Parts: sequence; structure tokens; C-alpha cells
Amino acid sequence: MHEAAETVGGGVRSAELTLPGFAHDVCSAIYPLAVGSPFFRGLELDVEWRESPSLLAHPFDDGTAVTLERAVDATAVQLGPDEDAYRRLVGPLVRAWPAAEQVLLAPLVPPSPRAGLRLVGALGLPGALGAARDALASATGLGERVFVGDRAKALLGGNAAHSMLPLERRPSGAFGLTLLALGHVYGWPFPRGGAQALADALAWRLRELGGELRLGSPVDAVPDARVVLADVSPRELLRIAELPRSYAAALRRYRYGPGAFKLDWALDGPIPWTAEACGGAATVHLGGTLAELAASERAPWAGRAPERPYVLLAQQSLWDETRAPTGKHTAWAYCHVPNGWDGDAAEAVEAQVERFAPGFRDLVLARNAMGPAALEAHNRNLVGGEINGGAMTLAQSVFRPAPQLVPYRTGRPGLYLCSASTPPGGGVHGMCGHLAARRALSDLGVQ
Repeated sequence: MHEAAETVGGGVRSAELTLPGFAHDVCSAIYPLAVGSPFFRGLELDVEWRESPSLLAHPFDDGTAVTLERAVDATAVQLGPDEDAYRRLVGPLVRAWPAAEQVLLAPLVPPSPRAGLRLVGALGLPGALGAARDALASATGLGERVFVGDRAKALLGGNAAHSMLPLERRPSGAFGLTLLALGHVYGWPFPRGGAQALADALAWRLRELGGELRLGSPVDAVPDARVVLADVSPRELLRIAELPRSYAAALRRYRYGPGAFKLDWALDGPIPWTAEACGGAATVHLGGTLAELAASERAPWAGRAPERPYVLLAQQSLWDETRAPTGKHTAWAYCHVPNGWDGDAAEAVEAQVERFAPGFRDLVLARNAMGPAALEAHNRNLVGGEINGGAMTLAQSVFRPAPQLVPYRTGRPGLYLCSASTPPGGGVHGMCGHLAARRALSDLGVQ
């Protein structure tokens, strides 16, 4: 295995980005998909997972917050008039998750009849049809159809915004439902010691199984081997490989979504949230109402940075003493900006934190900012600062990265694409590589 950087991890790394003794996650930080990945579960990784009492908090301007709890009922009772609607929307998916994950964590084309029948068996035909309708909806459409109150709509919208899609666009609703269900089934944990602990555990398992890991080994041309699995973006694959003309043309048409602007802080103490519930959650979504969230996520697609951005914030050091010196803390946050944007969103991001936690700025000992260019310089696969491996539009969720029945084949014998630009898409779950490897083995006739 070739890794261009001097340390293993890709988007799963930790480093002292601010001050000595403060460990920050360079890219990804919270891992519901990792603990929920069938592939990772089978590896039995040596990772100590930590979890906050509440999985997620979403504060409002009135000083309250709604939280995502492990139990569906414990979440639903916070939603007032939408208590029963939340149970009806999320409860069946949670109960049917073993069947649902076989559909969601696999290519959508061609569909697996066996997985589809299992899901129908778990939900019933009317339930399965309703789940498909909900998954194909936009977040705003789903929220307005199912809920009447602002709290439930915002909870759904904050989760759906992880898609980096405009919330009026399909299938953003599917992302909201999936992340809510994952929380109820597996939680939203993080590794003790930082994201690097997960990357190191994967590297150790690879070596234990006889694999060789070559660090500081950039690849500028596809190696001469019987099988090559390329964990790269379509743009990178075009750079390093000679490909059939039609497939190369499809990769050139591949679309990337908004970029990320990320901040890490070394803090003199815990964030002073107005809503006490925010202090019990490792992940906090900052953005107010569904309408405000939708405006924020619409802006990058129009080439504008949002004035009041939706901010994803993580505060793992409250439950992981390895992240900061005694009495100190770290915080991690990012917002969505236009792909390749060269501006500075630090003030806008910090204003959103200060909005819900007055006095936050007084605690900042040091900060580190990474805009789209810095993220891409860190990892060439983050094209324009895009962290999902390509826009998760409906078309690119179904056909990813090109319209073909086997998404991992490149048309060049022995060369397979296995990055987040293939199904099931972005996230730390390992399923893209797992499914690509299985396809390669099948093509070789060894499974």
C-alpha cells in the first residue's frame, strides 16, 4: 500500500495544530459510520471508543437545545407536537437497521434483490415504500411534510446538512434520516487519543494480515501489478492513469460539491454554552432554524460564503483527557463554502459559536484555520476542499463516479477505483475499498 504522506490516515489523522499538548483531528472527527460499518466490525480493530452522554445537541436562540439520544423515545419527548411523528419517521428505520444497512452501504445500481427483499421483510411493503419516499425527499420537503415544530425540523435539517447539498435538493433527506438512525443504533463516538488512533489501528491490522505500508510514497503512475485499487479522486485517477476514452470523459464530467473551511481551537476551558444540554454532547450543530440552515447550505452552490454559516462543532476533550493538557480543552469546527473558495470564514464561524456560547472568544488560546486550498494541499483527494469525494447529488449517489453497472471498474484491466467517489460515498466506513476489493477478487475468479 502506497501513502503519499509521511503518516498514515488520509482524512483520519491527528496533529498538534495549535499549541504543544493539544491534539486536533485534522479532517474527520466523529464516527457513527465507522462503528456502524460491517467491514470495520469484522476487523475487530483495537480502538477505544468514547461517547458523550448525549450524541448531538442543536441549540436555539431562546437558550434551549434539542439533543439526539441513543433511545428514540428520549429524543422524541423533546419535540413537543412532533413527538409521535419522530417516532413514526425514525423508529421503523432503527428497528430495521440490519436490513437497511445492506441497501444503504452498497451500490444502488444494480440493486440487490436479496437486500431489497430483506428490507421489505423488515419494514413491510407499505413501510418500505414509505421509507423509499422519505429517503428520496429533500430535507426541507420531508421536514415540512412530517413535522409542525421548529425543533424537529431543525434536528432533521442539521443532520441532513452533512450531505453538503442544498436542503431543498434530493436526496438530502436521506442523509438526515441515516445519521439520526445511526445515532440510535450505534451512537456517534470518537476514538480516545484522536482520529489517528483509528488510522493506526487499521494500519496495524493491515500489517498483521501480511500487508506492506509504504509511507512518503506518492504515486504518479499506476504501478505495474495484476490488481491495483486506487483510493483517489476521479481527478487524481485521470492524472496517474491512462484510461479508456469514454470512461475518462465521464470522470471529467464528475462534479465536486462545496468545500470546507475548518477551524481548530486550543481553549482555556470548556465552551460556555447558554443551553446546558450542549455541554453534554460531543457534537453540536450551530445554525438555528431549518430556514436558516437551508439558506446557509444554498449559498455555496451559488458561489457565496454564507453570512451565518451552519457550523459543525466537536468538543471531544470533555470526554477524552488525551486531547489537551489538564484543565484545557480543544474544539473542532467547520462550515461549508464554495468549492475552491479563497476567503476567510473564521470570523463568521466564531460568531456562530459566540451566538450560542457568549464568552467563547475569551477562552481561545490559539486557533488554526484551514480553508479549501489548505485542505487540498494536505490531501489531493480533497478537491477544492470538498470532503465527500464528490457532490452527493441524486445522480451521483446512484451512478458514482460514472454511469455504469460496476462502479469500481475503470475500463482498464486490473485497475479499480475504491475512493469515496464510489458507492456508498463519503464517510469513514471502509466500504468503498471493501466492495471494490470484493469485485476485483470476483473478476479474478477467486471468490
